[in-house]
Amino acid sequence: MECPGAGRAQDDGGSAVSDAEARTPAQIEADIKLRRVRLAETLDEIGVRVHPKTVIGDAKAKAASQVDQTLGRAYVRVNRVVTDVRGRFVGEDGRPRLERIVPVALVVVGVVGVLTISTRRGKN
Repeated sequence: MECPGAGRAQDDGGSAVSDAEARTPAQIEADIKLRRVRLAETLDEIGVRVHPKTVIGDAKAKAASQVDQTLGRAYVRVNRVVTDVRGRFVGEDGRPRLERIVPVALVVVGVVGVLTISTRRGKN
């Protein structure tokens, strides 16, 4: 009975190769050097990713992006409200709609008057 993998050798990468494909020591050394270089590059990349300055920079960038998105949404909402309010008090031709402005102005004057009177009474 023959063992599984008999007549095969293992390369340093773990894959089985046949005896006919056996590598020379120079090839193995070249592969080891190449893998060391790749490993060093990977470790350098990991080092940069986990460096505190990088982590802080990434967090700042993410926070700034969130703020930009929030401010952008707020701007759009405010712009929409202003446009809606303006549309209620200004006609399509650009002239003010007095039938809507006068009642609002009277309410504002009334509220200011009531607040002024109540403030003066509170001081006396």
